[in-house]
Amino acid sequence: MAAGTGRTGALADIGADYAAEALDRNGPWAAFSWAMTKTINLALQGGGAHGAFTWGVLDRLLEDPRIAFEGISATSAGAMNAAVLAHGLAAGGREGARAALAGFWRGISEAAVFSPLQPTPIERIFGSRALDYSPAFVLFDWVTRLLSPYRLNPANYNPLRQILARSIDCERLRQACPVKLFISATNVRAGKIKVFENRDMSIDAVLASACVPFLFQAVEIDGEAYWDGGYMGNPAIFPLIYGCESRDVVIVHVNPLNRAEVPTTAAEILNRVNEISFNSSLMREMRAISFVTNLVDGGMIQYRTLKRMLIHSIADEATMSELSVASKLNADWGFLGELHRCGRDCASTWLAANFDRLGEQSTIDMRAIYL
Repeated sequence: MAAGTGRTGALADIGADYAAEALDRNGPWAAFSWAMTKTINLALQGGGAHGAFTWGVLDRLLEDPRIAFEGISATSAGAMNAAVLAHGLAAGGREGARAALAGFWRGISEAAVFSPLQPTPIERIFGSRALDYSPAFVLFDWVTRLLSPYRLNPANYNPLRQILARSIDCERLRQACPVKLFISATNVRAGKIKVFENRDMSIDAVLASACVPFLFQAVEIDGEAYWDGGYMGNPAIFPLIYGCESRDVVIVHVNPLNRAEVPTTAAEILNRVNEISFNSSLMREMRAISFVTNLVDGGMIQYRTLKRMLIHSIADEATMSELSVASKLNADWGFLGELHRCGRDCASTWLAANFDRLGEQSTIDMRAIYL
C-alpha cells in the first residue's frame, strides 16, 4: 500500500462534489479552502457518557472544511459516535453529521430521564457528576457485583438498541458510506479482537463494541459472543495503518493516561484499574508504532516498505482525571453538554496549534506519552 495521503475512489468523488458546491456558495475562496484540505484518520476511545467529549471534538472538526476523514477506528461509545457520524455524512454531508450526533446524544439523555441513576440534588448543587451519593447507583453497583446480567436482565433489554436504530441506517453504512469504519469488539471465547468493517455493519456490531459484561449479556453475531472492544483495542490503530492511505491518525482520548495521586479508596482503585485496563492495548500498539518510526527515521528500513505514521492526540487529561468511573453512567443533559463544550474547546485549540503540521509530522512525543 502506498504511504501517501491522497484520497481515492469514492472519497475523492465526495471531495470534488464538496469543492464544487462550496465554490457555488462562496466563490473562489472556497476552492482555495478545499485545496488546503488535509485528510486524517480518527481513533475514538470508549468511555460511556464521557463519549460526549468525543462528540464535541467531532462537532468542531466537522465545522472546519479543511479537515476530511478517510477512516475511523472506534470502540464502545466511540463506535457509536463513529457510526452516527458516518451515517450523517452519507445522508447530509458535514452539517448532516453534526445534526445526527446532536440528535443521538439528545436521545441518550432523554432515555436516561427515566433511569434511577441520576445525580442527587446535592451533587447538582455542587456540580458533582460522579453519582457517588446516589442511593440508586450504590444499590446498582452492589447488585451488579453479585448478579450477572443473565440473571439481573434475563430479557436482555438494552435501551441503546432503540436509540441506535433511530440514529443510523446500517444499509447505508454498508453500501454508501463516505468513510471507512473499523469497529472493535472482544471475542469472548477466543479472547481476540474482532474488527467490524463497513460491510459488516449492524446495530448488533455497534452494541457488541459497547457491551460492558457486567451490565449486558454478550452480543451474539454469527454464532460468536462479543463484549466491549475496550479490552482488546481502545481503539485499535492497526486497521487505520493497513486499511487507509492517510498517514495521519488523530486519537481522541477519553480515558486518562496519567493521574497525579495514588488511589486509596475502593472506588478510586476500581476506577484506576478500569482506566489502565482500557488504555493497555492502545499503549502496546503505540509502542510498536514508535519502534517502527525509529527504524524508518534511522534508515534501518526503507520508508516505502513500512508506512511511517503521523500520530496526533486530542485530550483533556485535567478534566477527565476529575471524573470517576461512575460518571460514565451519568447521561444528564447538563453533564453531556459540559463534556461537549470541553471537547469543542480542545479541538479548536488543537486545530489552531497543529493544522499546518498535518501530513508533515507527528504532533505528540510518542516516547514521552506511551513508553
